[in-house]
Amino acid sequence: MTTTPAPSAARRCAQPLNLFHSTVFFSPDLRAGMAALGVDDEHAAYFAVRSAAMGAVGPGVVAGAFYNFNHALIARHLPAVWDIASPADVLAARLRAADTTLRRLLGDAVVASAELAEAARLALRATEACTRHARPLYAAHADLPVPEEPHLAYWHAATLLREHRGDAHLAALLDAGLDPLEALVSHSASGAGVSRRWVLATRGWEQADWDAAADRLRERGVLDAQGELTEAGAALREEVEDRTDRMDLAPYAHLGAEGVERLTLLARGFLKAVAEAGAFPARVTGRG
Repeated sequence: MTTTPAPSAARRCAQPLNLFHSTVFFSPDLRAGMAALGVDDEHAAYFAVRSAAMGAVGPGVVAGAFYNFNHALIARHLPAVWDIASPADVLAARLRAADTTLRRLLGDAVVASAELAEAARLALRATEACTRHARPLYAAHADLPVPEEPHLAYWHAATLLREHRGDAHLAALLDAGLDPLEALVSHSASGAGVSRRWVLATRGWEQADWDAAADRLRERGVLDAQGELTEAGAALREEVEDRTDRMDLAPYAHLGAEGVERLTLLARGFLKAVAEAGAFPARVTGRG
């Protein structure tokens, strides 16, 4: 008999899975693989790699599914990138990059370990309870085949669980009345977000856009004069996370409390290994 984990336990499990998935986006292997297809621009490569499961989509679809990117930036690269590389070619390049990246970061012994195979089984079992409705990025990735090798199967399952939670999180942001930049600014003010400089460099926004969003949040009482979250702002951000937890509980409830605890332990260990191996650039984190 299994017991349902608390939503907070599901969130703790989701975090290292999400971060493990993202290692590939920072990998030089992915950049090299996309360049080999003729896609040298890092923005074009990112939009193609993350949206390829949805097919040769245009900027409107990606702006809707990604939420916090400037539509004008996306439109500079989509749909033009599909004239250079097909979605199928991009997906193949992404999987090759995941293979080489994880082998390099984890090492052959970990890749071949019983623990990684166990983590793959647990994560894939959790995905059995994921649902497609109102989750475009998850639904598109759920139609992709599961790789046979355990390290790739684990990365694939982490991708599914990441996008399943991510789609729910966007619904929670929308319900909270946080537009794309307000979501980024308030998340950064919480201390949990990524660097402002990195956001501006990668999301297509200008400092003036960031400042205007901060002003709107001050008017709502979400930020104080120093740009920190007010008590109401902190409560709003926590409610967003709580709503996300509720909409994302099904896969972890399916896995059960013991399974979630075991997967969290394994996932944290693998995340620690890739982080110590240099998976994440320092410029991504911080509030500067």
